[in-house]
Amino acid sequence: MQIGTKIRLLRLKHNLTQEELADRCELSKSFISQLENDYTSPSIVTLEDIVSALGTTLKQFFSDMDDEKIVFTDNDYCQRQDEESTITWLITNSQKNEMEPILVELKPNGTTDSDMPHEGEEFGYVLDGELQLVIGDRTLVCKKGDSFYFTADEVHYIKNASKENTKFIWVSSPPNF
Repeated sequence: MQIGTKIRLLRLKHNLTQEELADRCELSKSFISQLENDYTSPSIVTLEDIVSALGTTLKQFFSDMDDEKIVFTDNDYCQRQDEESTITWLITNSQKNEMEPILVELKPNGTTDSDMPHEGEEFGYVLDGELQLVIGDRTLVCKKGDSFYFTADEVHYIKNASKENTKFIWVSSPPNF
């Protein structure tokens, strides 16, 4: 891997000139130029300053981005089923991510577990059926095609009060399920 080439690509991605990157790192423009053209090598401390100025870390800088899983198929999904519901985790290892999307299927009169107040936000989209979103002492009805979004600072859960199955996508940020 060419360190200079990778630095140049990151710099251009952030719309920085060599001089702007040099100023952020207290280096000279000529040093950045030499570095990008692989005429010189930075010390670890200098490289750490540069990648930090480019919004990344040494670990991310040296990791191969092709290893990052982007597309997930039903073979990757994890599922939990009980008498009232089926929960499908759509992204593997989502606990390390900023958000956690799940697919929930609730049978008639089924209810999700009650979720205690926590930091973060929740979003959902109803794919089929109708649900009751309970947030604190409020109950809101969402039908197929409706979405919901709220701050998770109150006890909350979802109930299917209808006689049909309901299916919805539920995203928690940060991961909470």
